Amino acid sequence: MPAICAGQTIICMNEDRSSNGSGPKSGNGNGSWIDRISQVFSGKPRNREDLINQLKDAHEQGVVDADAYAMAEGALEMGELHVRDVMIPRSQMVTLSKDCSVREALPDIIESGHSRFPVVGEDKDEVVGILLAKDLLSTFLDDDVDKLLSDFVRPAGIIPESKRLNVLLRDFRVSRNHMAVVVDEYGGVSGLITIEDVLEEIVGDIDDETDSEEEIPDILKTGEHEYRVQALTAIEDFNDELDVAISDEEYDTIGGIVVAEFGRVPVQGESVQLQGFEFSVTKADERRIHELKVQLNLGIDD
Repeated sequence: MPAICAGQTIICMNEDRSSNGSGPKSGNGNGSWIDRISQVFSGKPRNREDLINQLKDAHEQGVVDADAYAMAEGALEMGELHVRDVMIPRSQMVTLSKDCSVREALPDIIESGHSRFPVVGEDKDEVVGILLAKDLLSTFLDDDVDKLLSDFVRPAGIIPESKRLNVLLRDFRVSRNHMAVVVDEYGGVSGLITIEDVLEEIVGDIDDETDSEEEIPDILKTGEHEYRVQALTAIEDFNDELDVAISDEEYDTIGGIVVAEFGRVPVQGESVQLQGFEFSVTKADERRIHELKVQLNLGIDD
């Protein structure tokens, strides 16, 4: 599979870690980051599972940060996933009729907030092409809003449910398409998939301006000693808001320090005690924490 770039992957290799006891050390305690990463990968991985375990060890020893570990694991696991595992099912597809005019279809286009739509005939099994919403802009300039959608469709990519995601990502890049229609073994439409669906398996959920109209505050007080905190809240901001002094030398965000305390990505409902607070995971996926409930434990000394 060609190399892909889904944002910069940050590798944390701090020279100071050998002196503060938070990272792997060489024999004399003063080894460089090259020595430390060599220790982590001293044995050749025999299979994908071994490689993931070595990456996990590197993360736990502070050589690879949480985001880099999550993306590397996602990229490796993507080769084992098929289109059927992540596609948007047929029942959730937003389709447009080829016999609709631009004027008639506009309310559905606006309400959905999507940029691409399968255009169908009598039912969802008769896909005639893909419509890009931007292709309709010219109709408003030329006063052609009564033209049919069938005049604007582009060819649709048709793929089987069994196609591997890493192969599909390569095909998306080569064809420069961002959406494909998925069919089952009988040729019936079973769903659709976009390049965003594939990339989210590597980098986690990708939100855009249409996903939520409400701005969620980083820290929201929900009780006398209770807060709702977004996982990407900077530790410095958390300290300022709650008048505490959690160290941000090793990690930048509240989510990062909580993941480090668990030694893995926790699931929703799990909690951990840390510096006089109970951090409970309220939203998370396989790759990262999204939101936490933070409660001050008055009976625990800092």
